[in-house]
Amino acid sequence: MDGWSWWRVVVLGVAVFLLAGEVLYLWRDPRYVGYDFHTYAAAARVGEQSGWAQIYDQGLVRAAERQLVPYQPTLRFISPPPVAWLAAGLARLPFWLAYSIWAALMFSAVAFALAWSTSYRGLTRLVAVSVAIVPWWVLHALYVGQVVPLVAAGVLIAWRLLREDRDIAAGIVLSVVVLKPQAAAVAPLALLAAGRYRAFTAWVASAVTVAGTSLLTLGPQGLAEYRASLSNLPANSLEVTLGGALGLSGAAVAFSGALIVCAALVTARRVRSNAGIAIAVGVVASLLATPYLFENDLCLLGAAGWILWAERPTHFWRASLLAVWVLAATHLILTGVAAPTLRQWPLIELAFFVALVAAAWFGLLDRRPPVAPSTRLMSEPDQGSRASA
Repeated sequence: MDGWSWWRVVVLGVAVFLLAGEVLYLWRDPRYVGYDFHTYAAAARVGEQSGWAQIYDQGLVRAAERQLVPYQPTLRFISPPPVAWLAAGLARLPFWLAYSIWAALMFSAVAFALAWSTSYRGLTRLVAVSVAIVPWWVLHALYVGQVVPLVAAGVLIAWRLLREDRDIAAGIVLSVVVLKPQAAAVAPLALLAAGRYRAFTAWVASAVTVAGTSLLTLGPQGLAEYRASLSNLPANSLEVTLGGALGLSGAAVAFSGALIVCAALVTARRVRSNAGIAIAVGVVASLLATPYLFENDLCLLGAAGWILWAERPTHFWRASLLAVWVLAATHLILTGVAAPTLRQWPLIELAFFVALVAAAWFGLLDRRPPVAPSTRLMSEPDQGSRASA
């Protein structure tokens, strides 16, 4: 095994060590294992037993949650209807079996998307994927049974398909954004601004189909209850928003969000030769512009970072991404000591977004740069024999 292969093994070991630390941290409070999924499953049971128009009747959802996991606090269901549809396939199973299958599927989706979208091969691919799932938001999303890993996987797969000029397939895959629209809604608009019209059209067709089906199943009463649910969001929905970080509210949130979206679309137009960067800019803008967000939605920040690592292999961008990764990798273990609190994460996102916009303004994102000498080894695919002993 050559020196570089040994180095990859060391990095893999560090990733496993950090993941083990995160698991131990989360396991200190097992009450919240599957916390989000038990809400999805409860809404699915309500839909199957009382009709899909009732899934936002929070009284029925709370009752179903208590039946599923009596010792867990109840959580209001505010996700779009397709999330409950997905959970319906598992809702009739015993809860812990259903949650285990769900978490395994979410992990498999994001791991596959990371592995399939990268140009790395062999041991380097394994190391890169392991490192990419270390940031706390991935494991936390799996811990509570969130659907957001599937959205992040969709973004990464769409990026791969766009690189291969399979725009229609990319647009269809990107329709998973409807599961978490507040976390990635600007990404399809960024593709439109970048001139990927076929991808955007395919996304619109898919999203309209899902939205139309949702409206038909909800009916006027269900839609009214959905709106009421969104108008009474939990307090922690502001923790990782830019408005929460800066203390903005009302018109200030709307104005800042509009400004960020406009800047993202202009940037996507400037980098239209690179659809990957356009998507990444759209994702970061979505996280900054949304009026509400939850900590697990930062899985989309990880997806954007994965794309930028491949598309901008320069000293500055990779050093910046590594710095964010270090903070994310140690967040759960060092919370309250050195890592940013949840309210500080939007400021990191904002700094990254401003850097992207500025780089585009000065023409530094117009084309893919050559691989920096210090990162060339990580960018080279394995040749098979290089990883052998």
